[in-house]
Amino acid sequence: MLSPERLALPDYEYLAQRHVLTYMEDAVCQLLENREDISQYGIARFFTEYFNSVCQGTHILFREFSFVQATPHNRVSFLRAFWRCFRTVGKNGDLLTMKEYHCLLQLLCPDFPLELTQKAARIVLMDDAMDCLMSFSDFLFAFQIQFYYSEFLDSVAAIYEDLLSGKNPNTVIVPTSSSGQHRQRPALGEAGMLEGVEASLFYQCLENLCDRHKYSCPPPALVKEALSNVQRLTFYGFLMALSKHHGINQALGALPDKGDLMHDPAMDEELERLLAQVPGLVNSITASPEASCLPSRTPPRVGSPWRPLHHSRKVDGESDGSTEETDESET
Repeated sequence: MLSPERLALPDYEYLAQRHVLTYMEDAVCQLLENREDISQYGIARFFTEYFNSVCQGTHILFREFSFVQATPHNRVSFLRAFWRCFRTVGKNGDLLTMKEYHCLLQLLCPDFPLELTQKAARIVLMDDAMDCLMSFSDFLFAFQIQFYYSEFLDSVAAIYEDLLSGKNPNTVIVPTSSSGQHRQRPALGEAGMLEGVEASLFYQCLENLCDRHKYSCPPPALVKEALSNVQRLTFYGFLMALSKHHGINQALGALPDKGDLMHDPAMDEELERLLAQVPGLVNSITASPEASCLPSRTPPRVGSPWRPLHHSRKVDGESDGSTEETDESET
């Protein structure tokens, strides 16, 4: 049965909204690159398994960044994969630096840009040094906002700069490139940190931006709610408010609530099933739990999309859902 959304849209609009052409082009490219191998299985099976992987969200694993960030579904899939692969970091209570989190991101996307990781870390650390330690949950929710809404936040940065300098707030620069080149963030100068901008005026500008922004942006009503309790705010204070807002996390739909962040029963069950099929592996992992915290380095690109893609190994364990706050210093 077709959904009401599907019935309300013409075919071409629905296909464009779901970025079907992007996936068709990618599937054909992979088909041509691997045609000798695919000939053994058949083209029909290749397309079936390719689009199954798209639906399951495994199609972005070990792919180039240009593909990972190409569609909203790809971004959600990458966020979910990062959480599922490395939630053990949060379970163990480990605190990592920005560079260490970037290394984890590169295990899933070898050419993931350092700049995006730095911007996500800055949301958490604000005026602290970039080599300070962060909890997994703090970094993950900040990274979600930065990665999924990247282009929108670049436009917000331009608005904030204009308001801070007293320029016309109706003059908004909207980035048009999706190549991964991002606008420099406002400097955390003393004046900007202490004063910020008027929250109501800032929201009016954001509301106009959301109405005409061609990229994904948070629901305006939730943005207004996040700003409802403050009179003035800084740029990074705004980003922190977005990252901690329960409704925005639910609207995005990539991650569970913070209290459930360390629980993934479906993945645990799948891991148990897979491990049971490998003789001697269960005993090895049980004897050395720390060996399974991080996945091994994988080749930059999966050659054949019809081959099953399994998530990296993790340690099974109980968690009370609690997370540690960000540590501010490390000797």
